[in-house]
Amino acid sequence: MNVKIQTVRFNADEKLVLYINQKLEKLKIFNDRIVEVDVFLKLDNVIHTIKDKIAEIRVHVPRHYFFAKTTTKSFEESFDEAFDSLLSQIKKKKKKQAA
Repeated sequence: MNVKIQTVRFNADEKLVLYINQKLEKLKIFNDRIVEVDVFLKLDNVIHTIKDKIAEIRVHVPRHYFFAKTTTKSFEESFDEAFDSLLSQIKKKKKKQAA
């Protein structure tokens, strides 16, 4: 599983990168055929003082892509919500294939 973490308009600290990598390791439990995971972390509303944090996750499994995007006030929270959405998508797809 190849993981790419890209940041837009800021530099992520190591603590955040480590947190994301640890969470992504759990994906192997639900699907062992994951080829690549792309994580995009972005700052929104840079002009204003309040900056929303956007997390986008794209997971590539042979012949299929899963995608989730969430915006909250912290990167960890945004990532967690997007990650949970991805897990439900992966589980739903696996259930359909088993039926």
